[in-house]
Amino acid sequence: MQATRRAVLAGAAGLAGAAGLASAAGLAASGALARTVPDRYARAIVIDGLGAPDDPDGDKYPDSNVFSPRGAAQIRASGTTAWQITVSEVGNAPAGWDTTLAQIALWDATIDANPSLLVRARTAADIRAAKASGRAALIFGTQDTAMVGPTLDRLDVLAGLGVRVVQLTYNLRNLSGDGALEPANAGLSKLGRATIARIEKNRQLLDLSHGGARTIAEALAAATRPPTISHTGCRALHDNPRNAADASLKACADKGGVVGIYWMPFLVPNGRPSTADLIRHMAHAVDVCGEDHVGIGTDGGLGAMILDDRTRAAQKKFFDDRSAKGIAAPGEGPDIFNMVAELNSPLRFRMLSDALERARWPGARIDKVLGGNLLRLYGDAWGG
Repeated sequence: MQATRRAVLAGAAGLAGAAGLASAAGLAASGALARTVPDRYARAIVIDGLGAPDDPDGDKYPDSNVFSPRGAAQIRASGTTAWQITVSEVGNAPAGWDTTLAQIALWDATIDANPSLLVRARTAADIRAAKASGRAALIFGTQDTAMVGPTLDRLDVLAGLGVRVVQLTYNLRNLSGDGALEPANAGLSKLGRATIARIEKNRQLLDLSHGGARTIAEALAAATRPPTISHTGCRALHDNPRNAADASLKACADKGGVVGIYWMPFLVPNGRPSTADLIRHMAHAVDVCGEDHVGIGTDGGLGAMILDDRTRAAQKKFFDDRSAKGIAAPGEGPDIFNMVAELNSPLRFRMLSDALERARWPGARIDKVLGGNLLRLYGDAWGG
């Protein structure tokens, strides 16, 4: 089957929630704003530790993998150096292995079709090279090991296909351990320990996002190489099962890892976080982990979300589907969108950088959380 833009970006939309389309006027404004950004941001390595690029004009070219001129301009204007994209199914899907292989093929085809815009990242050096050449790097990652199960050789296959990040669990229990929504909180299994050992042998990066509290704690104790919790919030600020406790955040940092703060409803009780709420979680993570161990994992797409009837209907369907599968976390809802409304722009990282400057964060710290810390972690995990 031909790998098409529509199929690839459908996967990205599933990650981001219900993605809307950026307006032409908004993109024009993005280009103008991009020219006013200080040189410090332009020089920074900017990494979304869990997210995806998207194309606002993708529906106009359903049979092409080439990003539209506006889609390519949006990626370049954003200043994003790299994204870790999800290439797997989640939630114990019965066809998870086949779906994962298909998604990898789709993203491979998209990268090959956009050589002046996108590159694969297998090493940290690939990300630096992407920055130097004015392109964006895509890092392949999974958000589950349910599709691997006891067949650990599948991790070797994924490594050969370029998967550099492996998340141990999603929200439910799999054979490796309990996810964040499992009430038993049973922790890591014997297979889970063997899975971690194989991930580390392959020099893939272990990701503990979506894990149950005990699973995260036991996996961090078992890890012998720096791990990540790529997209989470601080449970000390909002008690939600998708947020990590301070002990887990610190244990990840103590192993040399990086915690990515997401831009999700779980940051606040009402599900509608502000920029101030996001920065509050980032600041708390820095206090707990140290400024060398905090990054960003938005868990969203790049384009602006327009809250029209189409988007609202898509969000309701997205939530209903997740509820039916039992993977919707507390705080999700049919009218709760996965975004920080004040940063609802392709320039969201530029806008966050400006907000951190206004909050009197030192420039060196801003550079670290924007991507410098993740780049260091990727080098530790993969080399380069």
